[in-house]
Parts: sequence; structure tokens; C-alpha cells
Amino acid sequence: MTVQELPGAGASHRSTPPPAWRPRTDAAPLLPDAEPYRVLGTGAADRLDPALMLRCYAELVRGRRYNAQATALTRQGRLAVYPSTVGQEACEIAAAMVLEDQDWLFPSYRDTLAAVARGLDPVQALTLLRGDWHTGYDPREHRIAPLCTPLATQLPHAVGLAHAARLRGDDVVALAMVGDGGTSEGDFHEALNFAAVWQAPVVFLVQNNGFAISVPLAKQTAAPTLAHKAVGYGMPGRLVDGNDIAAVHEVLAEAVRRARSGGGPTLIEAVTYRMEAHTNADDATRYRGDAEVEAWKAHDPIDLLERELTARGILDEAGIQAARDDAEVMAAALREGMNADPVLDPMDLFAHVYAEQTDRLREQAAMLRAELDAHHEAENEAENGG
Repeated sequence: MTVQELPGAGASHRSTPPPAWRPRTDAAPLLPDAEPYRVLGTGAADRLDPALMLRCYAELVRGRRYNAQATALTRQGRLAVYPSTVGQEACEIAAAMVLEDQDWLFPSYRDTLAAVARGLDPVQALTLLRGDWHTGYDPREHRIAPLCTPLATQLPHAVGLAHAARLRGDDVVALAMVGDGGTSEGDFHEALNFAAVWQAPVVFLVQNNGFAISVPLAKQTAAPTLAHKAVGYGMPGRLVDGNDIAAVHEVLAEAVRRARSGGGPTLIEAVTYRMEAHTNADDATRYRGDAEVEAWKAHDPIDLLERELTARGILDEAGIQAARDDAEVMAAALREGMNADPVLDPMDLFAHVYAEQTDRLREQAAMLRAELDAHHEAENEAENGG
């Protein structure tokens, strides 16, 4: 039907717009809660699964120790840089735990802990930040996309993979992680729009840790919450306490189930806090005060869960010590792996760039091979007194 064919098209004034202009969906069910959803310390904690929560606790303790060890490695010169997730461990671990083996995780550069919690060797997870190799692991083997340093560029990739999987009939959900700073990038908006239009099986997890490096959230957006942005694209928005691992796990698991059953994407904002600096190269004292950090330390994700579980008789001192001992084993293995000098092949620069190497890339590889051969020949002559 053309505009001219619409009833009343010849009238000089129309009191209501044509049907195509009406809202495509009811906005009310898409709106997030007024306050972040919580479980720990509320009546909802009565339904906690003790086995699941003990696993969460062990992973939180392990994650905190991982963060501490990785930070120490930067001071020792074994890592070029490390973006810590101290304070954000609940988001990282829950994201990994809710996925099935066939699902895909799309992390940002800060989400190495999520990759480790999904089963990736900690040394492999940190290889990129060491500057040794492209990624450090096989993304297809682990179903973990390469750690993404450019902000939010992993989000459209997650949507593309999820949409392709659905077209092929594969039972796959993609979970894409991004920080609050990444929501200011165009890739964020493009990804959400395509995901909603295609009803792709993808879950977007925004870790709102308060700052995009030094820029506070209030200078990035005037939206009531980041979760409210979901409504503009036609998907549900959820707001959750990002330090409450029981709440984060529940909300993420529900979103993954919804995506898997054909319900489409969900945008989840987890309100958390970056207790340490943006990276080891950042001075956070220039843009935030100690009082703010101390206030958030009182809402530490490990302490929240530990208090709940001990009060309910689910966790005791033996369990706490066992979690710490296991974390120390992981830290020792990480130290040993990172202290070993890597054996690097410069020709690896040309691997995994294209499925089929281009003529130009072959030319560049040949040039580098010739330079390396000449260098080795000169070294051999010098050693033999030539």
C-alpha cells in the first residue's frame, strides 16, 4: 500500500500516524528494574544451590589470586600490561559458568579471567598481554574469541556468529562482554540493532565499573541506566548487582536460556567497580578518591558470598582454606609458565591472517625469510671466524 492509498490520504490533517509508524512492541516488558537485582542478603538467597555457590566461591577466590599474580608479573617485567578485574570477579566468573561447551565467549581485553574460568590455561590467556603472539590460544578449540583490545569491536562479531549458527541450526549462544566505556562506541549500537532485528541468540554483558579509563559514566551517557538502552533496540534490559555472583549467575543463565530457545538477545548491565587502576600504567588517584574505593571494598564480591554461605552453614573454615590452597596451586603454575622464556618464530607473523595467504603476504613472508637467513648466515660466519 502506498501513502496515497492509505485511508484519508487526501486529507490536509491526520490525527493519528499510519500503522507502520506505530510502536513495533510494548516497551514495558523490556524495561529494567528500578534497582539492581540482588540475591545475597535478601529473601531470594533461600533458594541458593549450595553446590553451585561453593563452586562460585572457589572460582572467586581463584580469580582474585589470578588477578594478584598477573599484577605481580607486570612489576617483574613478565607482562607488558595487565588490566585488573579485582572487584569484578563475579561478572567474569558467572559469564563463563553459564555457557555450554558449544557456546562462544567474546571477551574484551580486560576479560582474561572469564577466559580462564571457562577453562583456558592462564598462561595462554595472558600471552597477548605479554606481547608474544597474536592471541595465545586457538579460539575454535576453546570457543573463546580473541581478546579484543579495540573497544566493542567484538560485539558485531558475536552477533554475526550467533546469527550464522541459528541459520545453520546449530545450538549455539554467544555471550559478548564489554565495559561501560565500550557502550559509547558505534560498534555497540550496531551490534544491538542487528541482534534485535535478527533475533540472534546473543547475550550482551556490560560490566559498568564506573570509569572508561578516567572518564566517569556520567560524562558518557545521560540514560537512566545502560540497561535502558536495550529498549531502543527492542530487546529486554536487565540491571543487576555485579558484585553479587548469585544474582549475576541467575540473570545471565536466564538470558542464555532465552537466547537458546529462540527468544532473541538481552542486554545486561552489571553494576560493579574497578577497585584497582585501569592498568598498571594508570594512576587512578588522579580521578577518584580513596573514600570511594574503600566504600566499594565493603561490597567486595568474595566477602558478600563468604558471609552468606558461612551464615547458612554451607561454608566453613576448612572450605575457605581449601579454596585458598587451590588458588595458590594455580598461581604457582602461572608463575612457572610466565617465567619460562618463550621460543618465538618471526614467521608466525604471517600465520592466521587469511584463510588463504594473499600474494602480497607471500611476498612479505619471503622478504622476511631472506632477511632471517642472511642474519643467521652472518652469525655463523662470525662464530666460525669467517
